[in-house]
Amino acid sequence: MNNTIDLHEFQDLLRNLTTQSALTEAAVLLGCLGVSWLLCAALRRVLHIQGAVLFGRSVVDGVLFPVFALVLALIAKQLLAGVVTVAVFKLAIPILISLVLIRLTVRVLTAAFPDSHWMRVIERTVSWIAWIAVVLWVTGVMPAVLEQLDGVRWKIGGAQISLRNLIEGTLTAGVVMVLALWVSAAVERKIIRGTGDDLSMRKMAANIVRAVLLFVGLLFAMSAVGIDLTALSVLGGAVGVGLGFGLQKIAANYVSGFVILAERSLRIGDMVKVDNFEGRITDIRTRYTVIRALNGREAIVPNEMLITQRVENSSLADPRVLITSVVQVAYGTDVRALLPKLVEAIRAVERVIADPAPAVQLSAFAADGIELSLQFWIRDPENGQGAVKSEVNFAVLAVLEAEGIEIPFPQRVVHTREAPAAPANKNAG
Repeated sequence: MNNTIDLHEFQDLLRNLTTQSALTEAAVLLGCLGVSWLLCAALRRVLHIQGAVLFGRSVVDGVLFPVFALVLALIAKQLLAGVVTVAVFKLAIPILISLVLIRLTVRVLTAAFPDSHWMRVIERTVSWIAWIAVVLWVTGVMPAVLEQLDGVRWKIGGAQISLRNLIEGTLTAGVVMVLALWVSAAVERKIIRGTGDDLSMRKMAANIVRAVLLFVGLLFAMSAVGIDLTALSVLGGAVGVGLGFGLQKIAANYVSGFVILAERSLRIGDMVKVDNFEGRITDIRTRYTVIRALNGREAIVPNEMLITQRVENSSLADPRVLITSVVQVAYGTDVRALLPKLVEAIRAVERVIADPAPAVQLSAFAADGIELSLQFWIRDPENGQGAVKSEVNFAVLAVLEAEGIEIPFPQRVVHTREAPAAPANKNAG
């Protein structure tokens, strides 16, 4: 990068921009930008990448375009240094460096947090800071600003810290954390899209990789700020003990999440019932699990609850589910002849499976009729049970109507008794 220029060099820069050689530099700079665009477009077609951090939604809004342009501009500056007085490239190179930092920060944060509404605010903040720094750098005001910032000092323990060191360390830490987020997001996306049917294990591996990379990035960021990591050992132990007592539930949920993913007792796609809430597991996070009911409602269940409480899993060992319905027929019906017809009607329903076979049993002699129990199996409980039960009941009703069999309704027999006549009065007139 260019060395910091002072006010006299800025005046020389303005004077050189009005010369004939500045037009030559401008033409070379446009050529560098054009070559950069062609390289990015060619790579995008060859790699078949759409919307990535390096390329963005279009070629020019990714990170790779300003990087290529910066590299080509540095090469062109060195080649032109012995031919013309360099002026345009002294102005263009800081702008390209700022553009690289802006694109890197914005694209990485957008990829890491795609649904965050803060991304627009962060993009504007980073852009303003970068462009202000470029203006201060080019105009020669930066040395005076840095000198003033270096003069603001305070003592922390045995170390002297200036405002300039704090700002530079914070910027360096920000760059390190952005790179850590970029790498972790790329690795996580690669793992999730990997081959294999065990999505839960790939989800666990992605979470572990993301946590480790962010932790390493945090350590580098703290070191860049100037914090002595060895001095944090005692403080870290005390803080760890305090957090251990204060965050027991959160820690238990995180540990339970890794246990669930590792032992595979619950998997994404399983039909479960937890605390009278039944639905399909759509996501397993390190702290909680998302269960979506068939009516569209979603429950966020802490992972500790899935470890310590009773959970009904309809899909753990066998996805087949037994459904039962009941119907009554009138007394006097030939039940033995009716049962095979009902079984065939139930078997003809689309979602009813043949193994185990459906069955109809005489379950009770009720007050109003003979009670028959209809039992059948399905293998897709995630699609709901009410619809298939209704189809089975319609099929049974059709058989009963075809056979002329009556479905009894409650009947009661009322017996009436006449009161005895009152005896005649012997003393009457």
